[in-house]
Amino acid sequence: MNAHEIDYQIMGSEMQYVEIELDPSESVVAEAGSLMMMDGNIRMQTIFGDGSDENKGFVGKLFGAGKRLLTGESLFMTVFTNHGYQKEKVSFASPYPGHILPMDLSQLGGKLICQKDSFLCAAKGVSIGIELQRKLGAGFFGGEGFIMQKVEGDGMAFVHAGGAICEKELAPGELIRVDTGCLVAMTQDVDYDIEFVKGIKTAVFGGEGLFFATLKGPGRVWIQSLPFSRLADRIVSASRAGGRKEEGSILGGLGNLLDGDK
Repeated sequence: MNAHEIDYQIMGSEMQYVEIELDPSESVVAEAGSLMMMDGNIRMQTIFGDGSDENKGFVGKLFGAGKRLLTGESLFMTVFTNHGYQKEKVSFASPYPGHILPMDLSQLGGKLICQKDSFLCAAKGVSIGIELQRKLGAGFFGGEGFIMQKVEGDGMAFVHAGGAICEKELAPGELIRVDTGCLVAMTQDVDYDIEFVKGIKTAVFGGEGLFFATLKGPGRVWIQSLPFSRLADRIVSASRAGGRKEEGSILGGLGNLLDGDK
């Protein structure tokens, strides 16, 4: 089915949200927990999968939704529909600091491959599934980069990325190496694989893990400077360190003593 044509506006700078304007009977589908606010005539409905093919039977819908479990997502998604007689708005918020990227699938070859936790919402009619890496080695050792989502259709989709965003247009044969967690999305024509980092000293002492994602053009890729996994690790590490003495202060423990900390 053709996706609904929606209007949108992205608000904010570091903690963004997307405001989507729906005509009467238009709908947008979103992950659970992403809603920020909605107008009075917007109605919510929980569905299996993404609602992109309403002609499927129950078993087909269940099978399609079940594949989402491989990416750690829920079996269910939420559809927001304008049941009024004039334009109504619904807004979805970023889960952590970063940027919301609007993706017009009709301009991206009808398919986008993205990190499993980056999808935010899309026009109803857009299909959200999984993209399995062809090479099994990447699956067993690639960590975050193995099972990715695929977003297909001809409508608008919105993905979230952490920190600053780098968008690169790769020429045919051009290759870049990216930390697996920093890869946000890529077009379907990019050749993607996982590469082992040569040199055990680099892997053990460099702090960057054992594997890179290798991306070869032609195609377009989006890279984030702060994946959520890295942000979470740093927060946990800071909390275990016991406060300011590990934050690079010249005073260190003396600063805590002056503050009255024991």
